[in-house]
Amino acid sequence: MHLQYEDFEKIMDIGISLSTERDRNCLLMTILEKGMEITNCDASTLYLYENGELRFKFMKTLSKGISRGLDGEPIDLPPVPMKEENVCSYAAIHREAVNIPDVYASSQFDFSGPRQYDSLTGYRTQSQLVVPLVNNENELIGVLQLINAMDEKGNVTAFNEEYDIIIRALGAIAAIELTNLSYVEALKAQIYSFVEALTTALEKRTPYNALHTRNVEKYASLLADYITELHREGKCEHTFDSERKEQLMLAALIHDIGKMVVPLSIMNKATRLDTRLEKVDDRFALLKALYEIDMLRGRITPEEYEEVIRDLESELAFIHEMDVTDYVSDGDCEHIRRLAGKQHLGEDGTALSYLTEKEAECLSIRSGTLTVKERKEMENHVVMTSKILEKVQFYKGFSMVPKWVGAHHEYLDGSGYPNGLKGDELDLETRLLTVVDIYDALVATDRPYKQPISKPRAIQILKDMAQKGKVDLQLVEWLDEALGEEMEKAQ
Repeated sequence: MHLQYEDFEKIMDIGISLSTERDRNCLLMTILEKGMEITNCDASTLYLYENGELRFKFMKTLSKGISRGLDGEPIDLPPVPMKEENVCSYAAIHREAVNIPDVYASSQFDFSGPRQYDSLTGYRTQSQLVVPLVNNENELIGVLQLINAMDEKGNVTAFNEEYDIIIRALGAIAAIELTNLSYVEALKAQIYSFVEALTTALEKRTPYNALHTRNVEKYASLLADYITELHREGKCEHTFDSERKEQLMLAALIHDIGKMVVPLSIMNKATRLDTRLEKVDDRFALLKALYEIDMLRGRITPEEYEEVIRDLESELAFIHEMDVTDYVSDGDCEHIRRLAGKQHLGEDGTALSYLTEKEAECLSIRSGTLTVKERKEMENHVVMTSKILEKVQFYKGFSMVPKWVGAHHEYLDGSGYPNGLKGDELDLETRLLTVVDIYDALVATDRPYKQPISKPRAIQILKDMAQKGKVDLQLVEWLDEALGEEMEKAQ
């Protein structure tokens, strides 16, 4: 039997398919299955070289309908030690293919294992072709063991020696691609370690933000998986394969890295006045004392003093209310402006204002806890995130991460920040991150500056934002459905 043109054409096609495969297990499975296809054999075992031993990765026997390891489960067989009496070990040690026409007629190797297997199962192991998987740096990756070649009539025969070089070529290509995948995985691990280091640093500054990062990753994963399932059902054109989802997860983990440069006084500002409230309380205590001195010195009457004290207590209660209220109205702002104009005048002409200009500004914040200047500093974290990521050399598999992360506060109508992007300028991944980022911010239970709201209310707020053209309504609805399914599974 001689090799035909079709055989070489098949090898070329296999080489191309191996070079484009990015999943390690799929690549390994392709090696096993294509090796069996080329040699028309009945069975095969693929070993990986790990920790000085050959470990079982995949096993397949067509005539017995046996497939082990192909769905990811480990094979519970002891590894093969690197001893020359074992044919697989011999091939690995000497980096050469071994072709055995009949294991029962061979005394070169210890075939007690196959014989024992045959006696237990009724199988008849006869011919073997064992090929080491060695990369271009002569590093051993594993061993491919092909068993029982068959002729055109289905009879077991010896492996054609002309196939040795073909299978060796297949093994070499596969080993090189496995090595390349290892390099890629090492690059990914390096990037993830960088992200983990930055997340840890951020967590040390403010623990709630690290939890937010993990939650955004969780919700992004949940939504991506739900979209992929809809795609399988023919209900959605989008889908997230392993590489696309992996890139999305990295973006989720790194989306708030720029907050490392935001002052903690802004990051953790729990109320409008926050730490300034204590100074206001101290000042009002001082004002009471000053007015009491005025009364004792006859500058005001006891009746006037009592009225002033009542006014001070009323104003201080108002300040405390404004510090934590959800919304400051026009009337409240006018009250704060008048209050800021009140002063105590001492005998020497010294004036003590009830509120400083900064305190009045903080109390006049309509909603939230940040002033215009503070909010700009907070929003600048997106710009800083982009600047930090500009210094990172992302390999091509993660090349979109900086773009998605830098735009996760943009809105579809162009009203977001920092660049006012809108519509088609925002990728699906960016719009997805925006939705889950807002959702977690709304339902978060550990924010010092706000109370959490219910999940249904958070979804409704997102739907309202979608109706106003801010966020993607379809993504909000899918998130709602995905959360509902998750809740059902948990019950």
